[in-house]
Amino acid sequence: MTRFFTKDHEWIAVEGSEATVGITQYAQSQLGDITFVEVPAVGAIVAKGDSASVVDSVKAASDVYAPVSGTVTVVNAALEDQPELVNSDAEGDGWLWKMTLSDPSELASLMDEAAYQTFVTEL
Repeated sequence: MTRFFTKDHEWIAVEGSEATVGITQYAQSQLGDITFVEVPAVGAIVAKGDSASVVDSVKAASDVYAPVSGTVTVVNAALEDQPELVNSDAEGDGWLWKMTLSDPSELASLMDEAAYQTFVTEL
């Protein structure tokens, strides 16, 4: 599984044409306590850069953008009752949705983990 990152602090883990999307550890630390997560509908078609989800915290509501284009296949239903999973395991059990990629070439514009860590350090 290959993991990529966006400048808006989303991560995407890709295996074949399937991917899992969430927000980064850095993003959740900046938001504070997550109180609600709105995930996209299963079957939704998202385009790269579209607002696909919203994460509400004690500090603010933040859009989560689709890192690449595709169709949502599964959402993390556990977040409905446990939005704090995003705080405790943002890059694991706190994932937001899974999708089928419609244009895998879009992954080329994303950062790998080393580039993302450099990006975050420079903020």
